[in-house]
Amino acid sequence: MTVDVDVLVVGAGPAGSAAARRLAERGHRVVVVERRPFPRPKACGDSLTPSAVRAITELGIDLDDAHRIDGVALTDGDRRRTIDWASTPGAPAVGRAVRREGLDARLARPAVAAGAELLEGHEAIEPVVERGLVRGAVVRTALGQEVTLRSSYLVVADGANSTFGRALGTSRARTWPHGTALRAYWEADGHDTHRHELGLGIGLGGQGRESVPGFGWVVPLGDGTVNVGVSVIGSAVADVRAVNTARLLDAWATQVADRWGLDPRHPQSTPAAGRLAVGGSVEPKAGPTFLVIGDAAGTGSPLLGNGVDTALTGGLLAADVVHDALGAEGPTALARYPRELATRHGDFWKLGRLAVRAMSRPAVARRVAHLATGRGTTPEVLLRLALDERREAGRGAVE
Repeated sequence: MTVDVDVLVVGAGPAGSAAARRLAERGHRVVVVERRPFPRPKACGDSLTPSAVRAITELGIDLDDAHRIDGVALTDGDRRRTIDWASTPGAPAVGRAVRREGLDARLARPAVAAGAELLEGHEAIEPVVERGLVRGAVVRTALGQEVTLRSSYLVVADGANSTFGRALGTSRARTWPHGTALRAYWEADGHDTHRHELGLGIGLGGQGRESVPGFGWVVPLGDGTVNVGVSVIGSAVADVRAVNTARLLDAWATQVADRWGLDPRHPQSTPAAGRLAVGGSVEPKAGPTFLVIGDAAGTGSPLLGNGVDTALTGGLLAADVVHDALGAEGPTALARYPRELATRHGDFWKLGRLAVRAMSRPAVARRVAHLATGRGTTPEVLLRLALDERREAGRGAVE
């Protein structure tokens, strides 16, 4: 059976749902194929930055019932510095904590309400190619049947591993940063606090892997539990696959146990792991009839890995471009998408790639953690600190 639609979106994460909703609101026939039915867990920190909150609010989704996060506590061993979110024009100076398994479903519902068709438990197994152009996908239904969904344009939003993206020829630049993360939930006395913890010292010692930059987090969810996790960011200098993240998570949970009132020996859940391309490291992001967005395009932060805000804004940008392509502008509109992404995020991605390489040196990573917990910083400033300290280390100023 063959079904014709205007746009096929592969993946119903934040990027795919945002794109589907905007396109459906503009009158296009949109089908979203999602392999894993909701709710589905993901190995992320469950913390939404103010910019992510703003992007979700602009989609008309109310997060007032989600646990409020007012800022972050940077820690490095016994050193601690609390920082409030910085206020910016048009952005609330407040974050939220929402379990990712619930957030994705929450973001998908408005797309369906706008007229998009969501097919849960359906998997796009191979692209449909006609005269050298991608024109949809062969989809395996929840009942195991195969259906061909033909589309004028296709949006790839199937997450960090992006099986479908690879089928279209996408790949991660191997010399650019990528990350791996492991997280679990614990019952904790500190579940109702309004600041999450970011441990800059984690992963800098032990296991003979001091050259690997990493961090730990604790995010209070306000429901009796906290999300505790570790992330290691690698590059050409540091191979994250050699790091035992399970041991890192055990050590980090033990380190924060007293501060958060949790028993590190008894997590509430089995740890969930994930790998992530970051810093815009996936190419190509566009073809003659397709776009790649969100984690499938590696648009997350190079250092911290968070990417809900860039996924949402990227999804909306992709929808605008596809809308123009379906109109008078035609297929040439798709070439605007990677250019506009680079304009918005390219400088930050480049800075992050350089900083991750810099922090692969243990002396630089230690010094950055020391400075950050001493004076406080934003992610952008953290990246610049890494580069400054790398230059100093090159001159022998950091031992």
